[in-house]
Amino acid sequence: MFGNDWDEVLQQETEKPYFQELLNALDTEYEQYTVYPPKDLLFSALKLTPYSKTRVVILGQDPYHGAGQAHGLSFSVKPGVRIPPSLRNIYQELHNDTGVTVPNHGSLLHWAEEGVLMLNTVLTVREGQPNSHKGLGWETFTGAIMEKLNERTEPVVFILWGSHAQQKGANIDRSRHKIIQSPHPSPFSAHRGFLGSRPFLQANQYLESHGLKGIDWSIPNV
Repeated sequence: MFGNDWDEVLQQETEKPYFQELLNALDTEYEQYTVYPPKDLLFSALKLTPYSKTRVVILGQDPYHGAGQAHGLSFSVKPGVRIPPSLRNIYQELHNDTGVTVPNHGSLLHWAEEGVLMLNTVLTVREGQPNSHKGLGWETFTGAIMEKLNERTEPVVFILWGSHAQQKGANIDRSRHKIIQSPHPSPFSAHRGFLGSRPFLQANQYLESHGLKGIDWSIPNV
């Protein structure tokens, strides 16, 4: 399903009745409504960032619900798509924190390839209807992903922006992993403590202090 070690890690989960029911419900949703991301990009986060290669998790809520935006990575949009306000704030913080140049596009594909799992707690949404797939079963599945990462002996950095992500990360073992949390980067809350929180350097300092390679946060222009 994912084409890497997530297949084995999540095998028991994907065989559970709720997951089969979720997939059936999604078939109906994709038939009857415009749903994002496109079906073939549904599991991009897991396909691009294998379990064993995950060093940082950035947790979002649900995908962008505008045409052409969502492509399976939290906060990311494809090149050529207007950069959404939350991502603009993330880029501002990235530049202030690390000094890297803000790229000319909104694709975070490079981060995924660097070992940043960009996961939403709900992986699909109807066009123009935020949170429309809440309660469909995704929360159980993404909760299992978080639990599997929590079980790892090698440390993972969990970057949790906003109360929704922080609730999802409440059971992470802080003696083994690093939690970096702040308000959400959306324009409604970014000024309340997201801007100035310096999550990117913190993540790298933690990884490097445990003998692991830091993330190359710089995103090449297209």
